[in-house]
Amino acid sequence: MLFLLIESTCDETAAAVVTDQLEVLGSVVASQDELHAKYQGVVPEIAARAHVERILPVIDETLKKSGKQLSEIEAIAVANQPGLAGSLLVGVVAAKTLAMVLDIPLIGINHLQAHIYACRIAAEKEVFPCVGLVVSGGHTSLYSCKTALDFELLGGTIDDAAGEAFDKVAKMIGLPFPGGVAVAKLADQGDPTAFNFPRSFIKDADRLQFSFSGLKTAVRYKIAGPGKPLPEELEMSDEEIRNLCASFQEAVVDCLVAKSIQAIRKTGLQRLCVGGGVAANRRLRARLAEAAEKHSFELVIAPLSLCTDNAVMGAIAIEKMKAGQVDDLHLEIVPGLVRQ
Repeated sequence: MLFLLIESTCDETAAAVVTDQLEVLGSVVASQDELHAKYQGVVPEIAARAHVERILPVIDETLKKSGKQLSEIEAIAVANQPGLAGSLLVGVVAAKTLAMVLDIPLIGINHLQAHIYACRIAAEKEVFPCVGLVVSGGHTSLYSCKTALDFELLGGTIDDAAGEAFDKVAKMIGLPFPGGVAVAKLADQGDPTAFNFPRSFIKDADRLQFSFSGLKTAVRYKIAGPGKPLPEELEMSDEEIRNLCASFQEAVVDCLVAKSIQAIRKTGLQRLCVGGGVAANRRLRARLAEAAEKHSFELVIAPLSLCTDNAVMGAIAIEKMKAGQVDDLHLEIVPGLVRQ
């Protein structure tokens, strides 16, 4: 059975054609980084307009790569939650239109569940039940995943997401957008013990929550001092900037690793699956691997190609099809995500 998968939750326009055996026949991701770079962050209206321009060309290119005709597609799946409202609307309207014209099933999928399902695709074996960690620019959450479709939220960020904190720190020190990659690159060359930054909730095992706002503020104070505006030019040496990035990154990673271990212990599950853009961070991947070995749990992290937003992870729609969870043309978008 052939599925056409559509992803437009934020600033990537993506499509993929997969079989019900998880064989990827074609995949295309159109990034908008160049459109948002001068704003140092994603501008929702610009993102939505770019999706409108790109959605059909991306679908066309995906079909060409797959070697399939649109008439051969047997089901359409689209991420309808959570995400930016305008961006979600573009993908959902495109999916509804195709489902109606082709008279085939329409399946709405949860973007965050799909990030964890990317681990199932990569592992080429069953990975559920597991603890799921979604860590990205907009989300940092832990789940108890009984099945691919049965998720219980254990806790998430109460303010900034991890990726959002990376981008904001990058902006403070004048690094290009997207900032997470730039900060990580400098961090690899710095001393992670140079600055003692806060690690919120890290010792509170009963509170599976994250908070990166205080960490972000601590970095700002190191740069400019309390109550002072950020300087137009940093009064820090290159070495100090590298150390700042390394110390900040280490604080984020410490929190992510500690809370993941606490979630494993609390649930009694013995597998951790990790997805989302920040899951591509080399330091995080290394530290999680060390933790898995030390605490004897299985670790599955999505490959780099499936960490950032993509349509392939929307293959979770196959699980929904098997479970009879098919939508109709009344499918709505669900933009928001409740902070935990």
